Amino acid sequence: MANINTADSLQAAPRHATAADYINLMKPRIMMLVVFTAFAGLVAAQSMTGVSMNPIMAGIATLAVALGSGAAGAINMWYDADIDAVMKRTSTRPIPSGAVPRDEALTMGLIMSGVSVLMMWLASNTLAALLLAGSIAYYGWFYTMLLKRRTPQNIVIGGGAGAFPPVIGWAAVTGNAPLDAWILFAIIFFWTPPHFWALSLLAHGEYAKANVPMMPVTHGAKATRNQILGYTVLLALLGLVPVLTGLGGALYGVTAILLGSTFLWLALGVWKSRAGEKDAEPADFKKAKGLFAFSILYLFILFGMIIVEHGFGAFVAIPGVA
Repeated sequence: MANINTADSLQAAPRHATAADYINLMKPRIMMLVVFTAFAGLVAAQSMTGVSMNPIMAGIATLAVALGSGAAGAINMWYDADIDAVMKRTSTRPIPSGAVPRDEALTMGLIMSGVSVLMMWLASNTLAALLLAGSIAYYGWFYTMLLKRRTPQNIVIGGGAGAFPPVIGWAAVTGNAPLDAWILFAIIFFWTPPHFWALSLLAHGEYAKANVPMMPVTHGAKATRNQILGYTVLLALLGLVPVLTGLGGALYGVTAILLGSTFLWLALGVWKSRAGEKDAEPADFKKAKGLFAFSILYLFILFGMIIVEHGFGAFVAIPGVA
């Protein structure tokens, strides 16, 4: 097994960095999801409370969330440069490919962290700034440095990092974080395990090579498929809770039922398959890949319905509910 404690020796020869390398260092795909869910919290907060946030300040607060997400991504890539160099699917990232020096990535992450928190504080309030700082520390330190290489529950516990954005968006408007904001947090929190474990069934060999204790590596593919199904059942039920509190209206409710049912159907397909096993057929891995792809769509559409209902006047209350 490669020595994953000597990242510098695994890093490719330096090459000229491009703007794309620095963008990739911030994990833009994760950033888009973070910004989108934070914006959903910001929009819902204004609609639910009647508190209006200045559009310019709202834009700056949203930008602060994006910078904070990018900062956490850069810190993650700085620390994980050694295992990224070992795994084929991550070996082309900016640091192991030799485009960006590790120290430069860390410096960039730390500076962006400070700037993003300061921007959030100036544009909104102390609570939102503290929540943003906490989410950066959660992902960059707690998940990346403490959990990822120590426990197969890394994704479960570490999922809190990606679940903070809607709470941050809500707090930026109101200065507090009520139950509805934490319901949105919980949806993302319980979405993370089936989302990421579907991917880990496809890349378990890479994690084993890098000595990262992901669930399929430590407990096997069957246990992972069982966990995916269990968390999907919880997620499908949790996705309906906003309807009970009045956060979600008729459009959201119908969407949550359709999305949750589809997610559960796909998870059942993975559960019945042999995805992640040595004797798995291509069709088995196709089911895991399909679940992973749909999970991203699920979160975008579900939170998109929050934005549509509260931001575009499409909210229709369900009689007898909240």
